Amino acid sequence: MGSTSDFSAERSELAAVLASGIFNRAPGLAQLLCYVCARYFEGQGEQIKEYNIAVEALGRAAAFDQKKDSIVRVEAHRLRKRLRQFYQNEGASHSLQIEIPPGQYIPRFLPRENSSEAVTPVAPDISVASEPMVQNPISRIGVKPGWAAAVALAALGLLAAALFFTRGSGASSAPPASGEASASPTDTVRILAGTASGSYTDRLGRVWLPDRFFTGGEARSDPNHAILGTREPKIYESRRQGTFRYDIALAPGTYQLSLHFAETYYGERNLAGGGETSRIFQVRANGKPLLVNFDVVSDVGPSLADIRVFKDISPAPDGKLHLEFLAQVNDPFVNAIEIAPSNPGHMRPIRIVCQERQFADRAGRVWEADRFFTGGQLILRSEPVLEAADPDLYSGERFGNILYTIPVPTGRYDLTLHFSERWFGPGKPEGGGAGSRLFDILCNGAALARNFDVFREAGGFDRALVKTFRGLQPNPQGKLAIALVPSANYACLNALEVVDSAP
Repeated sequence: MGSTSDFSAERSELAAVLASGIFNRAPGLAQLLCYVCARYFEGQGEQIKEYNIAVEALGRAAAFDQKKDSIVRVEAHRLRKRLRQFYQNEGASHSLQIEIPPGQYIPRFLPRENSSEAVTPVAPDISVASEPMVQNPISRIGVKPGWAAAVALAALGLLAAALFFTRGSGASSAPPASGEASASPTDTVRILAGTASGSYTDRLGRVWLPDRFFTGGEARSDPNHAILGTREPKIYESRRQGTFRYDIALAPGTYQLSLHFAETYYGERNLAGGGETSRIFQVRANGKPLLVNFDVVSDVGPSLADIRVFKDISPAPDGKLHLEFLAQVNDPFVNAIEIAPSNPGHMRPIRIVCQERQFADRAGRVWEADRFFTGGQLILRSEPVLEAADPDLYSGERFGNILYTIPVPTGRYDLTLHFSERWFGPGKPEGGGAGSRLFDILCNGAALARNFDVFREAGGFDRALVKTFRGLQPNPQGKLAIALVPSANYACLNALEVVDSAP
């Protein structure tokens, strides 16, 4: 075992486990493993306690009571099971193996001959139907069995996911038209409105299930209509339209609701023509208005993806979230619905890296692959970055004239931007230095910084630079529009983070 500054073998084994695909259906277990290993590598094993795991790794509120909530013990048991299965199958030949001893949370990295597990092949675990399939935090390689086995596992996973939303093992696999099952407090519900059958796994690894829990309206589909402003046009191919409602059973707790819209009927170059005022409607949650006089064309324009986000959403006393879509001018519609657990009064943090894959930092936090952007080009950078807590955070870069349009609930937010100058400077491809790259940073049109110079601010090239802007508010359309506008040469960015401002 190395010192706290030398864990190369242990880090390599962690990366191998995460890249294996065993957590493709269990992103929470991947995050838990990343968290305990990160604390261990940092010499903070004494901090790997049930309360800290619950709050820092699993997102529980600061008032978490381990006597009343067994989530950490349950997840740790599942993690031990996944690791045991891995080392009894694909990882059986690994010279180093990760164990989480029963009753403990501090990881152990043991030589294979000292591992307590017998090497007896077992069937992969496909029993957890509610876990979304995600790309793992280290790699996009995915599951490694042969093609036929991969297809079989995927089919079984989709079948299990469908059964989760029906009542009893003998229920039909067709999606129910009304709420029949409750999600646990850790579950996220994602629904493709108007989709009759089949699940969809998006590029972030999230599983969207076919339409369910609805009453009224009718399904519509525009599979060949180009949708701009999203890397997930599939989410906007179908919709539920008319006067309708969703009654979605949820476990008690607080959730964040995201509603997805794309106007493909009204507007310039669309079938019906028109524009603003062609379609106006309301959305209510448990009888309270979420959107009033809502006009998607006015919000973002025709044929553009629009996401509206709401925090502090909870089920009604009957255990269901009641969403009503009510007409004002022509029929209301929705393309997709997403409901995710959150803490009261808080938005789920948004962390994005300018890379094509997710990234887990040393604190075990997962940064999503690049999204919400317009403009710019993505490039990988191989040079090491100095003075960076997480050097891999700077492995990718978006450069150009860049706009990130980030949907957030009403509130105040802190925006943190990560930069490193990798192109200009002595010995760099373009030479130069201070003044070679200048750009403005704007939020909803207001300047946060003018003629921003990464080289000058960081004190040189290949150095990490972190800038935080506090107390930002969304525009009337519920967005933080973060623009990086070039002045001299292209703007650049490595990662961004949006979190609630401190009270």
